[in-house]
Amino acid sequence: IEDGDPIAVHDVLGYAMHIVDSDGITIFYNDEMASLEKTNVSDALGKPFRDVFSSIPEEESTLTAALKERKSTLATQQTYLNAYGKEITTVNSTAPIIVDGKVVAAIEVAKDITDIKDLSNTILDLRSGMQSAGDEDQKGIKQYHFEDIIGKDRAFEEILARAKKASRNDVTVLINGETGTGKELVAQSIHYDGLRKNGPFLAQNCAAIPESLLEGILFGTATGGFTGAEDRAGLFEQANKGTLLLDEVSAMPIGLQGKLLRVLQEENLRRVGGDKDIPVDVRIIATINEPVDKLIETGALRKDLYYRLGIVNLSIPPLRDRKSDIPILIDEFLKEYNERFGKEVWMVSDGAMQKLMAHDYPGNVRELENIIMSAVSMADDEHVLAEEDVEIGGGQKGENPQIQGFVA
Repeated sequence: IEDGDPIAVHDVLGYAMHIVDSDGITIFYNDEMASLEKTNVSDALGKPFRDVFSSIPEEESTLTAALKERKSTLATQQTYLNAYGKEITTVNSTAPIIVDGKVVAAIEVAKDITDIKDLSNTILDLRSGMQSAGDEDQKGIKQYHFEDIIGKDRAFEEILARAKKASRNDVTVLINGETGTGKELVAQSIHYDGLRKNGPFLAQNCAAIPESLLEGILFGTATGGFTGAEDRAGLFEQANKGTLLLDEVSAMPIGLQGKLLRVLQEENLRRVGGDKDIPVDVRIIATINEPVDKLIETGALRKDLYYRLGIVNLSIPPLRDRKSDIPILIDEFLKEYNERFGKEVWMVSDGAMQKLMAHDYPGNVRELENIIMSAVSMADDEHVLAEEDVEIGGGQKGENPQIQGFVA
């Protein structure tokens, strides 16, 4: 932070914050930081921070880098021991405070991701164990094939025909479709009806993992790559000889998109903190839920990555553009949820059908499925769902509210 640049209070209010002077003495250590690091304010305030947090190697300390090298770091993951020996994992952003050309202090703002880091490591370990054990661990997990995908709409059938052709080759596929259109069903079908059906199929939602952890989850980590790092194979290595689905790939940070592009081009990777190139043989299927042009224009998706991913492009139409499929889908959902809930709902009334056909379905097929599941689960002894039995978005008869909360 250069001399004269203001620090906006509203930008840091409520954040865990640690400030040290030019000698490394802690001059500010708030309650939020103490809570994050599972320690007390008195343990740090007025003391050399290197004495309090001695478990962090000198060369990996972001506060040291700020004081000695004038180096700012953004969203850097650290795993270390607090003053009581408890392991903490944080994402830190650190910057030197410079006045009249001299470093007078350094400020660090942190976020606790201990639970997220532990969860991500557990997921990787479980997935690795499943791949080591083989297909036995996949029993009970639904695997979709093209025959499981319902629809007679002409445009939809044309997309499925292209997807079936894609399953007979090994190139990357980019699937574009709104929330709930069935992108993962198509991706799984390409895999399980394709050349790599005997290999693993792994999926990762790129919007569901913090940026600081996603790189390690995808590419793995090497011991010593950062404090607390362990040797772990990432999803690319675990999906070797199989398929990796990158859901919402445009949510991946731009810098990480560049690293993904390199892996796709060179067919090898380096674990985070590693120095060894590891060959990988993985088919990538990626999904997006917004128009490509918009994502590239706003900078959410690298153009060169798009060209590498979109060797085969599949654009799944929303349900509002294939309404002739609604009655077919309703019949399938009635069969499924009758069996699940022990009901005998045979059909929907004309009024209910008109209501269902008139809706725009912002949540697409998933929304229609949820509506039918709800209606069947709440049915008593009736065999026909009446108009009043069908609630759309929690609304009553005659209402047509916009649906919110459907996951991509």
